[in-house]
Amino acid sequence: MTRLQDFIYDILGSRRKKMAVLALTALAFFLSLMMFPTKLVLAKMLPGKSDNTFSVYVDTPTGSSIEQTHRVTSCVTHVLEDEKEVRNLELFSGQGIPLDYAGLVKGSGMKRTENVAEISVNLTDKHTRDEPSFLMTQRLRPVIKRRCLPLVPGTNIKLVEQPAGPPTLASIVLEVHGENLERLRTLANQVADIFTHTDGLVDVDVMADEVYDKYELVPEIDKIARSGLSVKQVNNILYLAFQGMAIAHKNSRNKPDQIPIFLRLDAKTKDLNSAKIGDLKSKLTSLNLMNQRGMLVPLSEVVTIRKTHSTPMIMHKDLSRMINVIAETDMVSQVYPLLAARQTMIDTFSRTYEVTKAGLSTYMFDLYLKDRKTGEKFLLRWDGEMKVTLDTFRDLGGAFIAALVLIFLLLVVYYKSFAISGIILLGSFLSLIGVIVGHWVADLVTTETFFLTATSLIGFIALMGISSRNSLLLIDFTKTLMECHGMEKREAIAVAVATRAKPIALTAVAIILGSALLASDPVFGGLGVALISGTIAAVFVSLIFVPVLMHSTKATDFNSYVDHCRLKDIIH
Repeated sequence: MTRLQDFIYDILGSRRKKMAVLALTALAFFLSLMMFPTKLVLAKMLPGKSDNTFSVYVDTPTGSSIEQTHRVTSCVTHVLEDEKEVRNLELFSGQGIPLDYAGLVKGSGMKRTENVAEISVNLTDKHTRDEPSFLMTQRLRPVIKRRCLPLVPGTNIKLVEQPAGPPTLASIVLEVHGENLERLRTLANQVADIFTHTDGLVDVDVMADEVYDKYELVPEIDKIARSGLSVKQVNNILYLAFQGMAIAHKNSRNKPDQIPIFLRLDAKTKDLNSAKIGDLKSKLTSLNLMNQRGMLVPLSEVVTIRKTHSTPMIMHKDLSRMINVIAETDMVSQVYPLLAARQTMIDTFSRTYEVTKAGLSTYMFDLYLKDRKTGEKFLLRWDGEMKVTLDTFRDLGGAFIAALVLIFLLLVVYYKSFAISGIILLGSFLSLIGVIVGHWVADLVTTETFFLTATSLIGFIALMGISSRNSLLLIDFTKTLMECHGMEKREAIAVAVATRAKPIALTAVAIILGSALLASDPVFGGLGVALISGTIAAVFVSLIFVPVLMHSTKATDFNSYVDHCRLKDIIH
């Protein structure tokens, strides 16, 4: 340790070298922070989670038939069947998967229409599989969409993984609030178009029913009565012709309830050639009912065809009408696509609306729109995993600041010196350099993107105690050498660094070895990397940067707290 002692002693004796240490440390801290805007290190709530299953949501346009939906799902299953890691598939037509965590979070369990379907994909065990599920979905997504989306124009296909963390609707959710439903839909579609053209966003969807034309078959009660028919006859033939119905029941010894006998026309007879009103009239003309006098009456004579619009579902939140526009991130942080899409919205909507940004509040990214002509007001509110990420990082940042304040107050009470307390606190904070650089290095050596996550921040907060302890050892030992051995400050600091370097290094090695197992975990990997890299940075900061700051303080700062020599005499 003599070389280390001479090295520190030499640095402390030169003003130029001390300034160089301070400048290099400040530069390292600045460059590490610049890794966020330059996207060398990406921040995210939680990284991708490799699981043994994922789901495929198929949403054909509202009003589509079950046959059209089946055409798309057949294409998807054919693509998935060629994957050797796929063990089996389960198809749910006209509904979502029951009792599925992703389904409960994303609301697919409530789907009950002909234009939706969900495919559950079961994979081989993740421990024996080279490709994690989130990379598999990233690879298959463009292949499936390229082959299957053209089959039914307007179809939306989403590959959904089991949520790794908070139960949110999607990675990015934008709530479009307003009172005018027609304008609300137009605005939501514009937002969806912006999402579609934003790099890093996939599986964009507008959670609103499309308004489409449909035909209502209205029985004419007067004509039915004059024709010698009944309304029940007309209703039955309509159900039989277009849907099917139970016409009788069968009893069985093996069944406690009656078994319904369901009758329906075959698909070729039931289907229409097109959606034109002429084909529907021809269909009704071909259906005849026998009246009480034994005469056949064409169904078209007693039924009126009325063209109307569908009735879409209207969603409310906080007593305000709204439409959700959702998107998933394609192995990127949610921050950068959100900022890019938000800026595009500001530029686009400023032509028609007066755009007002929200202040520094919980909803800091929200946009308030006011129509320049009509004065109508709309609100674009961000939610989803992005909102949870911001809340989590805000709360962890608050906890970190609170930890800094408490540590500082305790140090001031003990040392009775703001300068010494500030040195310890600054040295602890600079371990952030190692945390950020460690994530950058981890991203270079891993196949997928290694994000700085919420667990990484937890590791950084835990590092505060370790880094503070290193500085405490140096300061207290320097104090002892100055008071008990009469060393001058420069020599005492150099001897203290050389003496305490081994315990500090051994502590660092123990932390690094203990955290090595965490570094490979998909969820807690950020915690492990933060502890490892942050500890390495804390060692260098404690042994080089902190001594320079200690030497720059007044000698009286080391005489203002407990006298170790006197305390030793009292004990003896």
